[in-house]
Amino acid sequence: MTNQLEKMKNEQGFIAALDQSGGSTPKALESYGVPEDSYSGEQEMYDLVHEMRTRIITSPGFDSKYILGAILFEQTMDSKIEDLFTADYLWEKKGIVPFLKIDKGLADEAEGVQLMKPNPGLDNLLKRANEKNVFGTKMRSVVKEANPEGIKKVVEQQFETGKQILAAGLVPIIEPEVDINSKDKEKSEEILKEEILNQLGTLNEDQNVMLKVTIPTVDNFYKELIDHPNVVRVVALSGGYPREEAIDKLAANNGLIASFSRALSEGLSANQTDKEFNTMIEDSIKKIYTASLT
Repeated sequence: MTNQLEKMKNEQGFIAALDQSGGSTPKALESYGVPEDSYSGEQEMYDLVHEMRTRIITSPGFDSKYILGAILFEQTMDSKIEDLFTADYLWEKKGIVPFLKIDKGLADEAEGVQLMKPNPGLDNLLKRANEKNVFGTKMRSVVKEANPEGIKKVVEQQFETGKQILAAGLVPIIEPEVDINSKDKEKSEEILKEEILNQLGTLNEDQNVMLKVTIPTVDNFYKELIDHPNVVRVVALSGGYPREEAIDKLAANNGLIASFSRALSEGLSANQTDKEFNTMIEDSIKKIYTASLT
């Protein structure tokens, strides 16, 4: 755990988000060239997506030289790669720190935001994550409008859950995403930063969190969060920007590193030969890594 914390704090690289869940899995498979009518039932769908993730993780370019951590979906944590549970494979074979997506999806929009749905089974899930040697967790809420009350609720819920995760001995990635299509994105980010700083002030000095944010409208806007003593790392989601645009925007923010999902897997296809697949993913990884160095 100490080695993993030091790696996340100090080493260069980015986080690969491989955590599409039930709702977004068909879309992820579709863009990978596996249409919905080619499988039947949830189990078959999850088996196919695990094949896709296994292909990505075992690819030679998926290397700790570029990648610090990987975020897994619950099903992936419970599955194996080459006879090892995925988290053990990542750390033991690749030197990559494993994280787990723990939220149950988004509630309906209210006050310009989407909070996380209730998660009554969280303590049990955190216990299983510990048993599977997971280092940290990730949970997502979404801000659609610059509504101060809504944004305050998002951040309070994130930190309240974050403290539950810290109590279980894991490091939470707190993710209040600001919708890139929001008409008042910049204003939302101003309110959001203020609320995050307030909540960081409630942590003890030994409580470390990570933050995952949308790439801000104003370059280097999150510098105070990156420099905060309780923050291990601030990572950025690609948020639906095409890969090249996400990479350009990320490169303009010093100290902000990538945690890309769609932008990482863009262009990958089930129909590619291993050589084509490995060349494509290695190219993506190197570009995202370079942008994360700024």
